[in-house]
Amino acid sequence: MSSLKRLDYFHSGFIYRKELCLEKTVYIIGHRNPDTDSIASAIAYAEFKRRSGMPGAVAAMAGEPNPQTKYVLGRLGIADPLYLADVHPKVRDIVNRRPVTVTLESSAYEALEKFHASGVRVLPVLDADGRPKGSLSLLRLSENYLLPGSDRQREFTTTLPSLARTLSGRFLTGGCDGGAVTLKLFIGAMLEESFSERIGGHDPASLLIMTGNRRTIQQAAIERGVRLLVVTGDHPLDEELLALAVEKGVSVLLTPHDTATAAWLSRLSTPVAILAEGKFATIGAGEPVASLRRKMLSSGEPALFVVDEEGLLVGVATKSSLLAPNPYGLILVDHNEMGQAVPGADEVDILEVIDHHKLGNSHTNVPITFIASPVGSTCTLVAGRYREQGVEPDRTTAVLLMAGILSDTVMLKSPTTTDSDRATLAWLESVSGMDGAEFGRDIFASCSSLNNYGSPRRVVEADFKLFSQEGKSIGVGQVEVVGFDEFHGMKGELLAALGEIKQRDGLFIAGLMVTDITTETTLFLVEGHTRIAHVMEYPQLEPHLYELKKVMSRKKQMVPHLLKILAKV
Repeated sequence: MSSLKRLDYFHSGFIYRKELCLEKTVYIIGHRNPDTDSIASAIAYAEFKRRSGMPGAVAAMAGEPNPQTKYVLGRLGIADPLYLADVHPKVRDIVNRRPVTVTLESSAYEALEKFHASGVRVLPVLDADGRPKGSLSLLRLSENYLLPGSDRQREFTTTLPSLARTLSGRFLTGGCDGGAVTLKLFIGAMLEESFSERIGGHDPASLLIMTGNRRTIQQAAIERGVRLLVVTGDHPLDEELLALAVEKGVSVLLTPHDTATAAWLSRLSTPVAILAEGKFATIGAGEPVASLRRKMLSSGEPALFVVDEEGLLVGVATKSSLLAPNPYGLILVDHNEMGQAVPGADEVDILEVIDHHKLGNSHTNVPITFIASPVGSTCTLVAGRYREQGVEPDRTTAVLLMAGILSDTVMLKSPTTTDSDRATLAWLESVSGMDGAEFGRDIFASCSSLNNYGSPRRVVEADFKLFSQEGKSIGVGQVEVVGFDEFHGMKGELLAALGEIKQRDGLFIAGLMVTDITTETTLFLVEGHTRIAHVMEYPQLEPHLYELKKVMSRKKQMVPHLLKILAKV
């Protein structure tokens, strides 16, 4: 039984209670194409949540860290957060990973026991390696034994080893043959004359004679050369009859059960391999739950066998699996719009949001903690959570939070910078003993070269965000540099990359802000509608390139301006 903890949340003057399963994994994750603030806030807030009673909190990222972030993490000796390409719930997340199964050699009796003990209606039939080879349904098994039919109650197919195992018996003679054999069962509970007359019209090689300590019946069966003699009640066979059985090639099996029980069990000794259906449906463990839903509806099967990359069974999915609760939840940091979130975020529970951008979030089914404030960095808000709860971050976490603030506020030079950012940075300096100004210069010096990104496309996409308004979408990336010389040398390649991204994503505008932190000037390289030049309201240095002095913030300056001019074109 999952342990539960009831937590009180205080937000905007209201108190509400929320139950959290302590065993549930909660991924704390920033936006796609994450920057330093996004990753630093995810790591620091995951640490805060673990220290506050959420051991399942895991820092994650929705994209590869950019060079600046790699420098910060490397300098602090912090491993990259867990990379999540998507969070679409997978089939493996909602199925029982310990399915009830049978093997090809299992008997119908063993299958019935498992049906009864587990309450399932379908059993996967596995080979020795654990791969599905068939399906056995309770309905099929019931029909095989309960429906009337010619000779159905007398004739059955089994193997001698399976019969001996089902009857808890042992062979006195014969029994070495492991192949399937069809037998007709006769009970020797009458006078020898009547018994011999009853079995006289049948091929002895197909007969299974079951009797107790009736010597005359035993002798008649052996003399006739029947395929198998089962002696119930563990009654020993006379030595002379045992010798005669060897001579006649009759297998003799002793069972401790009484005759009535042994007769019933004998028919249930049929190996599952004979009863199973060879047709069954499978689905990969890594496929989305949405694929399971479609496949279950189209296949008409009551259950789908879940297999891994090697074809081994890892679970069984039924319609009830689709009702399973989400296996994990999300806490979004540094964003609140689904268009910027890790793919699949709209399919799982979002438990909290901590952000400093404009609101664009979708609805939630239950109240959640939502912290949004127009500060310069999400790390400022995360540090505020530490201070509110009286939790002091360790030195490494404090320096990491400093890095997020310094990066997103461009060393407190960005117009998005607030007094709260400055005060928080000062507090973190006192906790860590690190000089913020010196650390900020190191951070920006480490990634001022565009060549650090590896390719022009990576320069554009490293911190690229999408925005929509009135049915039009724009995308804007941003990089910080020290001087524009390197940019001018590769602007042609950067423009080509913007053109490819614009076409790929169907964007109205695709642009790149190249911000010089020393002159506090941005050069805006843009691929978009031809009428942009008439409404841009900033000097155009050349086609596709504009100079934006004192513009350093995408969030507060660039994007609002671009959204405003969309209406003009």
